[in-house]
This record gives sequence, structure tokens and C-alpha cells, in this order.
Amino acid sequence: MKKIFLTTAIAALLSVNVFAADGGKKNDGGTNVSYIALHGFTVDFADAKDVNWTVTKNTQKATFTVDGVRKTAFYNLNGEYLGVTQRVDAKAIPAKTMKQISKDYAGYDVNEVIVYQANTDINSNIDATSYFVDLKNDKHEVLVRITQQANLEFFQQVK
Repeated sequence: MKKIFLTTAIAALLSVNVFAADGGKKNDGGTNVSYIALHGFTVDFADAKDVNWTVTKNTQKATFTVDGVRKTAFYNLNGEYLGVTQRVDAKAIPAKTMKQISKDYAGYDVNEVIVYQANTDINSNIDATSYFVDLKNDKHEVLVRITQQANLEFFQQVK
């Protein structure tokens, strides 16, 4: 009986060492997602359906559906929760900011609006909520950011 118990204990210790040796990563659908990110996601988004993970050189992200809404949660490589995004209607843009977009980006159409709700516990210098607006015309595509104070900022040239 002692030999069975001892063998089981050794096997358990070896499997823990192997798990720890790869940085606590779990292979999920072909990607290496950290155990911390998986656990945090399971706790924060318990009702998530159709979860797909992607790991890049900078982040781990889970794309999923909750209550019929498609969202994406972001985690850093240490598994810390960074924030969540979801598409929203252009009507979510404050009227003042929409007027500014029309002035500064005349000839551009609003293609897509994404709201980002950041985890300010990780980075207190970031707005808790920001909107990213994809603007397109025949030749160019840009991404602008709307801050919590409804200020408009250029974010990135897409094309």
C-alpha cells in the first residue's frame, strides 16, 4: 500500500514539475495559453460560449460570446487581465465627438466602432473606457480613439 501511495505521489510531483517547467502554459486549440489567463477568464467570464484563444508575442486573447454579444478579452503574457472589447453602434459616439470627426475627417465614413474597457488596476494611466473608430474613404483608412472626456485622438493609419 505504501508503494502505491509513494508511486502516486512521485508521479504527481513529476507532473507538477513538468507543468511548471513550461511556464504554466496549457495548450488550448493549438495555442499556448497561460494557466493564469485561462483561470482568470473562467472566473471573469463564466457564461462565455464559443471561446477561441490566440497567443501573440505580446498578448493572449480570448474571443467569445456572452448573451449573444461577441467580445474579446486581452491578457498580457503573465496572464494578467488587460481589458475587454466589443463592437458597438456608431450611435455610442458622443455627439460632440461625432461632429469633430465630421470636421477633421471630412469624406471618411464610420466603418466600425469598438469600445475598450481597460483594467485600470494594471495601468492607472489609461482611460477605463475608450472608443476606437475605424474611418474609411476611397484611398485611406485610419483608426481614431475617443477618450473618456470625449476627446478625439489619431491612433493609427490602417491603410
